[in-house]
Amino acid sequence: MPNHKIILNSHDLLEKSRGLRFALPQLGEFATGFVVRFHGKAHAYVNQCAHVPVELDWEQGNFFTVAKDYLICATHGAHYQPDTGHCVLGPCKGKSLQVLPVTEQNQQITIHLDKLHK
Repeated sequence: MPNHKIILNSHDLLEKSRGLRFALPQLGEFATGFVVRFHGKAHAYVNQCAHVPVELDWEQGNFFTVAKDYLICATHGAHYQPDTGHCVLGPCKGKSLQVLPVTEQNQQITIHLDKLHK
C-alpha cells in the first residue's frame, strides 16, 4: 500500500526561507512536492507551475521571490501567494498550484497525500 503522508521535522522549515522538497511518485517518477513556511504556517504544494508542467524552484528549495512575499516560478516568473497557491502575476494569472493538505503538531509537519490527483 502506498504511503499517504509525508512527515517532516518542524525545525527544518524556517519562515520565508528555503522550502523542503519531497518525492511524489504517485504523480510520476520525477514528480516532487514542496512545503514552505509563511506567516508561521506550513503550506505544501505539488512542485509544478500552473502555466507549464515545470518545477518552480530554479535552485533546489528556492521558491520565494527576493522580497520573500511570493512564491515564484523560475522559468516564466509566475508569482503565487504562499498561503493559497493562487497565481497573481504571470502567464497563469488566476490559476493555482495544486494544494497538499498540511497539519503541524508535536514538532512534526504532516503532508497528507490521500486526496492527491494526477
